[in-house]
Amino acid sequence: MATAAPNLASTVPVQPLSRPAARLRHFAWQHTWIRENFCKASLSYHVDSRAEMLPDRKMYPLLTRPSHRSGPKPLPVVIIGNGPSGICLSYLLSGYTPYFKRESLHPNPILQKKLEEAPEVSILDQDLDYLSEGLQGRSDSPVALLFDALQRPDTDWGGTAESVLRWRHEPSRAIPHLVLGRNAPGGAWHSIEGSMVTLSRGEWMGLPDLPFKEWLKQKRRGLRNNRATAEDIAQYYQHYVVKKGLQKNFRCGTVVTSVRKVSAGSISSHTQRDLQENSGSLWNSSEQSTEIFQVDGFFKTVEGDKEPFSIYAENVVLATGTYDSPTWLGVKGENLSYVHHQLSALEEAVKNNSIGIMSDPVLVVGAGLTAADAILFAHHCNIPVIHVFRRRVSDPGLIFNQLPKMMYPEYHKVHQMMKEQTAACAGPYECYISLPEHHVLSFGKDRKCIIQDKNGCQKAYKISMALVLTGSNPNLSFLPNNGIDLAMASDQPVNPKRNPIDVDPFSHECTQEKGLYALGPLAGDNFVRFVQGGALAAASSLLRKANKNPP
Repeated sequence: MATAAPNLASTVPVQPLSRPAARLRHFAWQHTWIRENFCKASLSYHVDSRAEMLPDRKMYPLLTRPSHRSGPKPLPVVIIGNGPSGICLSYLLSGYTPYFKRESLHPNPILQKKLEEAPEVSILDQDLDYLSEGLQGRSDSPVALLFDALQRPDTDWGGTAESVLRWRHEPSRAIPHLVLGRNAPGGAWHSIEGSMVTLSRGEWMGLPDLPFKEWLKQKRRGLRNNRATAEDIAQYYQHYVVKKGLQKNFRCGTVVTSVRKVSAGSISSHTQRDLQENSGSLWNSSEQSTEIFQVDGFFKTVEGDKEPFSIYAENVVLATGTYDSPTWLGVKGENLSYVHHQLSALEEAVKNNSIGIMSDPVLVVGAGLTAADAILFAHHCNIPVIHVFRRRVSDPGLIFNQLPKMMYPEYHKVHQMMKEQTAACAGPYECYISLPEHHVLSFGKDRKCIIQDKNGCQKAYKISMALVLTGSNPNLSFLPNNGIDLAMASDQPVNPKRNPIDVDPFSHECTQEKGLYALGPLAGDNFVRFVQGGALAAASSLLRKANKNPP
């Protein structure tokens, strides 16, 4: 998911067939937001719909044109992805600056002492390594733990202490930038069924200086068992962009197809001169740039056309999340029409009455929360399910063994079904069979699936459809070699859990490509509360490059 990748649970609605209608209402609201806000933002960013002939003899519409020179001038920063990571970084690059509140008392005495040493210096300008040293929590990123501790000091202990930060808007420190995204601000949250609820607590979904709970109260709505719906979150992120005046930086409906390094001298003589004249440049870097990034893609117009664009940037930030490409098993027949990789396929089949109580079982592959959502939905609709997963039910790495039973009762129910209703031992749950420590060998054209257990025994099952819900991977096809060269293990594809992009922990700049940054799941942070730390690290680094950090 996009993206920090959204972490969801499901509440089973009373009338499941009403979910598509809710989705349509949600998308209609989203498109209204784009028309009313994004179109205004486009005009405010000096868009020039004319094209200019560049040295490669191609025509490119210019997304930004300085008024005092001709030619496409490089932007300081382009952010690819407009989910929580991209929104938070845009906020920090727009001159919003965090300081320690002198009257605050942090529950961590060591951190409190460090913060008291220089309260007049912005957190962005301080030594993030020093401030985050010794902090522990649910993230491996030190700056993520620091920013989370500053915004939610005692949340992991169930406390409700206020943030120890105060925010100032300092326009002189703003860095010009663009945020490119396929959807309205919020990223992958707009692709999720609105009635789904988050795995994380609702208050952890908020962004700096606008608590999610306060926004929800203004809407006269509350949290469900301390969790929020995807629709509320998507609307909150859109509201945040408008409330903070960030919409001028956002370009919705854009698809990036290529990011590559080019020589600054290959653009145009005007641009090369701009790069060398620090005094007249928006990007006052202390180092002369000999290479910059060229970002190519297309913009989807209201009429449905694709209008190409090309942007030149000193720095590019990857904040695309991981919701783009579902993971495949790589087995024979997986491309057959009855094999799907998204939960929405089951919802659509129920809506169209192509699957029902009398159908052959639905095969669900996977032992994560999305697989559990599919089981809950099918169970509610009385659709038989065969559930295949590789792990033991008691495996401590299984997500169900890590969730509090009281907070996640629906997932506890699925876990009980997995334990008590195996093929070898009938249990109290009808229309469900659990096959732990099994895996799929192949799918046949006759809708028969061959499944093998840990001992090598195979069995064929007749099914109506298959849902392979084993996670998703980021789509980095716009990067050279799909971004593999940037990963921790540079011979394997980027994976948010097993092989994230290798970044400096205190700047989030890629170790293999200077000027390229990675945030959120791409850098190993999979929860909204922690992706903001990556934005803080990147903003601090970019401000240093821009010479906008006070001495």
